[in-house]
Amino acid sequence: MAHFAEIDENGTVLRVLVVGDDQEHRGHDFLADDLGLGGTWVQTSYNNRIRKQFAGVGFKYDANADVFIAPKPFDSWTLDDNHDWQAPVAKPDDEKLYTWNETKKKWEIVNVAE
Repeated sequence: MAHFAEIDENGTVLRVLVVGDDQEHRGHDFLADDLGLGGTWVQTSYNNRIRKQFAGVGFKYDANADVFIAPKPFDSWTLDDNHDWQAPVAKPDDEKLYTWNETKKKWEIVNVAE
C-alpha cells in the first residue's frame, strides 16, 4: 500500500489516503482523476523513507526541500536546517522525563506518581 497526502495551495496537508500497490506509480492521477477527488497529491511514507516523515493533517509540505514538516509545537520554537522544530533551550540530556513549559520557556521535570 502507498499513502498520499492531499495538500492545499499553501502546502498544508488536508488528508492522507491509501492507494493500492497496483496504483502507486500513478497515485496522484488515480486519486485526482480516476476517483474524481481533484486536488494535489504527494506521496508520503509511514516508514519515513521519503519526504522526511509521514504526513498528517496540518503538516506542511515544503516543495523546495521535498519534505513534510510537522506543525509547530510552540510559538517559541524554530525550524532548524534539518526541518525539525527546536526549543530555544536545549532539553537536558539525562534519564529524567521532561515537558516543555511555553510560559516559562524552559524544560520542566515531569513528576511521575509511583
